[in-house]
Amino acid sequence: MASYCIGDLSRREILRMAAVLGGAGMLFSAKLAAAEALLRRTPAQILGPFYPVMKVWAKTADLTRPRDASGRASGQVLHVTGRVLSLSGEPVRNAQIEVWQANSHGRYRHPSDSNPAPLDPNFDGAAVLGTDAEGRYGFTTIKPGAYPAGPNTVRPPHIHFQVTGREDRLVTQMYFENEPYNDTDRLLNSAERKELLVVRLLPPPPELEPDSKLAMFDIVLFRG
Repeated sequence: MASYCIGDLSRREILRMAAVLGGAGMLFSAKLAAAEALLRRTPAQILGPFYPVMKVWAKTADLTRPRDASGRASGQVLHVTGRVLSLSGEPVRNAQIEVWQANSHGRYRHPSDSNPAPLDPNFDGAAVLGTDAEGRYGFTTIKPGAYPAGPNTVRPPHIHFQVTGREDRLVTQMYFENEPYNDTDRLLNSAERKELLVVRLLPPPPELEPDSKLAMFDIVLFRG
């Protein structure tokens, strides 16, 4: 299993994202007990055929600027942030989060991906992250593209997550609101509470790039 780190997105930047979350009413703090009743376990999703098998796991929280590339990934820049919590509302500290995704054209950097869409030389699309003492995580990436997944089947944009806590491991996927292929996606619609997997893209706070978007995605494990 890959080791994790907070990465090049500094703790200060993660705290800044957390402040944004707090301002939006998304963080659990003094009102944690009241919020516990609202928590639902994040639905599981399949690992998928494109779990990285090559050495593309970045130990950085900025997937748009891979270490060996000279430029920046193409596409809509996203800042993804949230918390990993147990069902009782406790933060899951030092959880490992693996994320992987297609590039903005809908192609994975995986030898089994036969999509003819181009690879992005500035995007590997996979990273290993960790949560802080409050269960917070954050990373910068690009919005993935939709891609064909069989005859008359197109998967909507999504980002894969594998979260390993002290007791639990959860594989899931994060989707985006108002995507045209969401309503016909078999995997998304198989989730009992699929709305827990769909995020809204928000305008960035002043501290982030003005043309980027913010996505807030809390992940709830059973015990943590």
